[in-house]
Amino acid sequence: MAGIAADDADVVALLMRQHGDIRNLFDEVEKAGGEERRAAFRRLVRLLAVHETAEEEVVHPFTRTSVPDGEAVVEARLAEEREAKEVLSRLDGMDTDDPKFLPGLDALRKDVMAHARSEERYEFIHIRRSADKARLASMATALRAAEAMAPTHPHPGTESAAKNLTLGPVAAVIDRTRDAVRKALGKDG
Repeated sequence: MAGIAADDADVVALLMRQHGDIRNLFDEVEKAGGEERRAAFRRLVRLLAVHETAEEEVVHPFTRTSVPDGEAVVEARLAEEREAKEVLSRLDGMDTDDPKFLPGLDALRKDVMAHARSEERYEFIHIRRSADKARLASMATALRAAEAMAPTHPHPGTESAAKNLTLGPVAAVIDRTRDAVRKALGKDG
């Protein structure tokens, strides 16, 4: 595992670090302006999209089968994710200078942070109790692999491992092509 931080070898530690990265990116987007805000928001959109997709493919299936009341825990998280993806999708299509952008971003931030707290409280703590060190490490590896192949923009309605595995590869190619075109045109950070 050369090049991987020790904490990132544990799926729960990796996810918790990403939650911190997400909080920091929200701060960065809110404080920046103009092109810096657009670039920071693109990074936030990408991180949220790949993070949620990977959780849906790797974490939730484990929770369903290995955590007490896992099915109910996952269904509640999926409902939160669906709502956040819908808001993120609307913001993703909006100019970051639009007067409606920051209020929308604030609403998204509240939803995403509440969702993260719920994951940490109702899912991650139980994963740590239910999985040994080797399983936590293998899930971290699987999570990173899922993130590498995940769509880079939100796709509401694909909040399941099956839908992500069926629709995700096509969406990922489209998203990554769109990202490359934006970058080539100088419209992305």
